[in-house]
Amino acid sequence: MKHILSVLVENRPGVLSRVTGLISRRGFNIESLSVGPTEDATMSRVTAIVMADDVAFEQITKQLHKLISVHKITDLTDEGAIERELALFKVSAPPERRSEVIEIANIFRAKIVDVGRATLTVEATGDDAKLTGLEDLFRAYGIKEIVRTGKIALSRSSRD
Repeated sequence: MKHILSVLVENRPGVLSRVTGLISRRGFNIESLSVGPTEDATMSRVTAIVMADDVAFEQITKQLHKLISVHKITDLTDEGAIERELALFKVSAPPERRSEVIEIANIFRAKIVDVGRATLTVEATGDDAKLTGLEDLFRAYGIKEIVRTGKIALSRSSRD
């Protein structure tokens, strides 16, 4: 089962290595990883997507809690979390087909961030299905390069 793990850690050298090392030493693959600062400059948030059954996932979280640099662990898997990913696509777009690529980007609310002689670079954010759909459409034009970030996620606001 896919688990979305959000870990609040101290923003210090070596912390990411200890967190990912602990997960990989247990034989689990991290499918997606994203790390960035939080509203508190002394803390960072690690968002990791891990494939593990519930028992193994519980073992991972218990072990992470033992790390001194870890302050809070949240399992966002069943919370209906807000998930996003960023992708950049460099697409073949000779002048005679450029408008078609731009139209596809607009339909997906993506932005053109660079224009070359025969390529367009498109920036898109969204969930996995949206980015995969956009990638599938761009394949017909020829994709020169793709880069995708790891997922980031936050729990939804509670409704009071």
